[in-house]
Parts: sequence; structure tokens; C-alpha cells
Amino acid sequence: MQPFAIAGVQMHVGAYTENVSAIRQRLDLTVARFPWVQMVLFSELAPYGPLPQHAQDLPGPTEEAFQEMARAHGVWLIPGSVFERVGDKIYNTAIVINPDGEVVGRYRKMFPFRPYEDGVEAGTEFLIFDVPNVGRFGLSICYDIWFPETTRTLTAQGVEVLLHPVLTGTVDRDVELSIARASAAMFQCYIFDINGLGAGGCGRSCVVDPSGLVLYQAAGQEEIIPIEVDLDLVRRQRETGLKGLGQTLKSFRDRDVEFGIYDRANPANAYLNSLGPLEMPQRGSRAGLDVRPGTLETPPTQAYGEATGAGGPRLHTVDLIHGVNRTGTT
Repeated sequence: MQPFAIAGVQMHVGAYTENVSAIRQRLDLTVARFPWVQMVLFSELAPYGPLPQHAQDLPGPTEEAFQEMARAHGVWLIPGSVFERVGDKIYNTAIVINPDGEVVGRYRKMFPFRPYEDGVEAGTEFLIFDVPNVGRFGLSICYDIWFPETTRTLTAQGVEVLLHPVLTGTVDRDVELSIARASAAMFQCYIFDINGLGAGGCGRSCVVDPSGLVLYQAAGQEEIIPIEVDLDLVRRQRETGLKGLGQTLKSFRDRDVEFGIYDRANPANAYLNSLGPLEMPQRGSRAGLDVRPGTLETPPTQAYGEATGAGGPRLHTVDLIHGVNRTGTT
């Protein structure tokens, strides 16, 4: 085993003041308390909080400050992410800096949390990097992990540790933690899911091993979470299976089926196209969250399958409000 230690830092994030100096303090404390740590990961949008008006130019002074911090401590540093300004566009971008203070790469979040993260552009390129003599690492940011295609693409290229900074302060945090655990097991990798506090989230950061075992889950206070990973465990499990059982990566490699659903022109996507626009629900609207009897017209029934009969094709439909199955003839 080549030992490699990663510390996730769950810290309070302010929305209206910079948090770069707080990151510097937490990094100093992390290295002082745990000098064996070799990589430090902060939460999504930790440096400046969740407001796009604090967007930064990359490269720029903020990135240079983080480069100096990594170089001073001789650690790999992922200082969460920042809103990056590129002309008139804004991206949610994470930076990876090596122990020499060099920027190894920048990753732009592929799935902004739309419609809530409105006005943020989506990235289209993955970031994978190797730590010499250790293993292969990859990044995703928050909502990205809800789309298994992102983790699939990373692990198909050999990623063994998924670094996943998040900013989640909403009621779906339990679901997100379940996805982190399931993803670790499905893709046989470590996942460091690091959340912030205050304007940066509700905490409950977690680290999951490649069998889906939660190695540690934080609560709702500031914490430094140092975990030593064993990448030989990843390699062994990918070879022999989870607990000697499912060999999911090899089974996917040797599959007999091709997934046409990924062709946007495939007729199988017709249902997805029927779901309406990606927009914010409004109170009292058909898509709203506050539906009371008598406030809405009964919506049209929606076809979800087709069968043939003597009267011609029959559409099986469901009443969207009352959940009643109906069968009609065209």
C-alpha cells in the first residue's frame, strides 16, 4: 500500500465577505494538526460564497493566493470552487493545485443546479489527474453526482478517488448522501463528499470507500476530516468484486447492450420531451409545489405506453392529479 492522506475541511462560508483568509487559516490548522495529510479539499464555492456577483478571473489574484498556500505547505490543494468570469459568462469552477504550487487543471461544473443556479454556464470537459506513485483522481461538483454518466466517464478512465465538493443546505441532503454511497459502490471508488456550513451548506460531509462503506460522516459543526486512502483496495475490489461479488466495471465493459437513449434523436426520448421546460416552479402553477383542490384545471392525461387491440392502438394513460389509470382507443 502506498499511503496517501486526504483531509476534507467542513467550514463556515459567508455569502457577503471573502472566505479566502478563512481557508488559509483552516489550511494552516489542518497541516499543523495532521502533518501527514497530503491533499486538502474544501467545499463548493467556499472562497467567496454562493453569489455570482463575486465571480473571479482565472488565472488571477485569488488563484495565485491558493498557489502560494499549496506551495508553502507542500500539499495538493482543491480550495472548493469559485464562480469564474469568462467574458459575459459565469462558470462554477474548481481548481487543482499541486504541492509545487502549479495549477494542474480547472474543472467547470457540468450540471449547474438548474433552474435554481440560473445564469451559470455548464462545463463540458472532465478533469482527471494523477498523483505520482499514488493513483488517479477526478473531480465532480455537487449536482454532477446526480447524473451517473459523470462518474461513469471518470471511472472508465481509471479514476480511483472522486473529489466531490458540494454546497447543499437544502432538504435533499439525505438523498445526496445516499447517492454518494451508492456511487462509491457502483463505480468502486473512494468519494470525498465535502459540504460547507452557513451560506455554504448544512454540513454532514462524508467519506465513502469503494465498497459503499461510510468511513466518516460529519455533523453540523466545523470539522477537519483526515482520511488515509488505500488505492490497492480499489484495485483489488475492481478485480475481484465488491466483497468478492459484483464486478460492476468489468460487467459494464463486457455488456451486450448499447444504450441508444444517449442519442438525443432516439424516439425513446419522447417522454423526456413531454416534461415541459426546465424552469422554477411557481406557487399555484400546474408545476407548482402548493396545489390545493379547486386551484387548477384538471390537466390532460398523459400517455406512457401503447398496446394494440381490436379498436386500434390503445394508449394507457394516467390522470396526473388523481393517479387514476385510464385506457382509451385512438
